[in-house]
Amino acid sequence: MNIDNKVTIDVVSDVVCPWCFLGAKRLQSALAALPDLDVEVRWRPFQLDPTIPPEGKERKAYMLAKFNDENRLKQAHSTLVSLGAVEGISFDFEAITVAPNTLDAHRVIRWAAASGDGVQGKLVSALFSYYFEQGKNIGDHAVLIEAAREAGMDAAVVEALLPTDTDRPEVSNEIVTASRMGITGVPCFLLDGKYAVMGAQETATLVDAIRQVAAEIGADEPTLN
Repeated sequence: MNIDNKVTIDVVSDVVCPWCFLGAKRLQSALAALPDLDVEVRWRPFQLDPTIPPEGKERKAYMLAKFNDENRLKQAHSTLVSLGAVEGISFDFEAITVAPNTLDAHRVIRWAAASGDGVQGKLVSALFSYYFEQGKNIGDHAVLIEAAREAGMDAAVVEALLPTDTDRPEVSNEIVTASRMGITGVPCFLLDGKYAVMGAQETATLVDAIRQVAAEIGADEPTLN
């Protein structure tokens, strides 16, 4: 049985979702544990709250309105800090002042896919870190341009495109498509376009799922006698 064939993983996520950051780190660890497999990771857009205005909202008030209980919010943050520490994430929720609209961030992530091997993943990692570890407003165009430059993109092109409507409808349509597929929470890992792993699963769970899909792909490949 040949399991050397490429496995595609479409990660549906939002860069203001702390569980998506956790899931991204666990996926990274899973792939490191699978050096024998050829895996392509593609990042797909999702918006936890598309109603946030372009300028964003004051985060503390926004989160309190969502949780309706300050103690529940503190407990959620505490849990994520503990889980994140295990994966090498330094969550700093107190540093975050703005709850941004992430449509423009997803546009830049889309462009990163055509900017070279590994660039999209580097950009997503940078945006997660900017927001959750450094408290930067990733709805701000200057911050998005900075992240694009750090990831190896042509920052001048990103700067020229962001004020336009380039790929705005396409990203919005992808988000609608995800909802129609039944994806209501993120992260969601779509393996080989057929199997969905929901949530920020443990690294071992992701390793097992990816290996199973790779084995199935290998079994489906015709052999020459």
